[in-house]
Amino acid sequence: VQLQASGGGLVQAGGSLRLSCTASGRASSIYATGWFRQAPGKEREFVAAITWSGDYTYAADSVNGRFTISKDNGKNAVNLQMTSLKPEDTAVYYCAAVTTYGTSWQHAYTWEYWGQGTQVTVSS
Repeated sequence: VQLQASGGGLVQAGGSLRLSCTASGRASSIYATGWFRQAPGKEREFVAAITWSGDYTYAADSVNGRFTISKDNGKNAVNLQMTSLKPEDTAVYYCAAVTTYGTSWQHAYTWEYWGQGTQVTVSS
């Protein structure tokens, strides 16, 4: 499975951005896809995840109500719509995928495949 993240950029506080993660290779083997982020000097942090079928989502408390994760079935892609962005959302955002059922989505070790990061910078 190969993952390609896109959509990062610079935005003012209160603004919106949409990230996309496109899967290729054995995309049909994916059970779930998620997003993590990592700010300078900090550990990688779970953001949100969705089953590949799109029927279950889970988001971190820090982004719940502001970020929405969704599945684009026509494109083998997962989108992360980010609204009401804050400076503390600034980080490199990574998408990840797992091919087996599991419940520990908030832990990075759960995820088998990772895409390259995309930078999100929120200015105050």
